[in-house]
Amino acid sequence: MPTYNKLVRDRIPEIIGLEGKNYTVRTLSDEEYAKELKVKLSEELREYLETQSDVDAVEELADIVEIIHALCTVHGSSAKALEGVRQAKAEKRGGFQEKIFLIEVKD
Repeated sequence: MPTYNKLVRDRIPEIIGLEGKNYTVRTLSDEEYAKELKVKLSEELREYLETQSDVDAVEELADIVEIIHALCTVHGSSAKALEGVRQAKAEKRGGFQEKIFLIEVKD
C-alpha cells in the first residue's frame, strides 16, 4: 500500500473505500492544516506550471482556487472577502489583462 502523507480533498477517503481499498487517515490540527494547505498550494502550483494543455491548466487552476478558498478560512476571511480585496487592488493598480512587461525605471 502506498504511503502519501499529504492533505487530500474531503471525499478522497470515500472514493478509496468505494474502490474496495483500505486506508488510514487522521484529522489535522488547525496549525497542521494551515501548514499542509501551503504545501498543497505549492504542489498544485508546480503541477500547473508543468501543464502542457489549456484543459490541464484549467484543471490545476481549479485545484489552486479550492486551496485558496480554504486558506481564506484559515486566515479568518472568506472567498467573497478575498474577491473584494482583489477587486480593490485591480481598481487601484490595475489587473494583468494588458500584458504590460516593465523593463526598467529611470530616476
